Amino acid sequence: MARQPDNKSADKSAANLKSDDSALIRELALLLDETSLTEIEIERSGLRVRVARTISVSAAMPAGFQPAPIAAAAAVPAAGADLAKHPGVVPSPMVGTAYWAPEPGAKPFIDVGSKVSAGQTLLIIEAMKTMNQIPSPRAGTVTQILVEDGQPVEFGEPLVIIE
Repeated sequence: MARQPDNKSADKSAANLKSDDSALIRELALLLDETSLTEIEIERSGLRVRVARTISVSAAMPAGFQPAPIAAAAAVPAAGADLAKHPGVVPSPMVGTAYWAPEPGAKPFIDVGSKVSAGQTLLIIEAMKTMNQIPSPRAGTVTQILVEDGQPVEFGEPLVIIE
């Protein structure tokens, strides 16, 4: 006759595992606080535990701050779509963050009205911690810079117009 497993011993080992797991999680949470990390993941004896926390950043608005009207924000994408078809547009070759200068506080690579030659650096796009110089595809005069310094850009987004 087959014997049924002893449920009491199984329950005790499950309770020990749960208390060990909660102790491990508490220990990892304390480690997060001590080290200012945002995430820790460990694997022990086939058990993988990941503890993470979110950091909220709050910003105070200056006195008298007025948000931009919503109608103006809605008009920007329509203008951006027209500029993408401009014959002198230089589109972004990648997703990243656009910077006008080689380092903060330095002179920008170009200004509106600058004469540029083919291959001259127009701006830098940081992608995956790598600074990528964006060269001018043609010689001409910069008539518009369509991105702000430090602005995230998408693939194909118009960056500069050269005529």
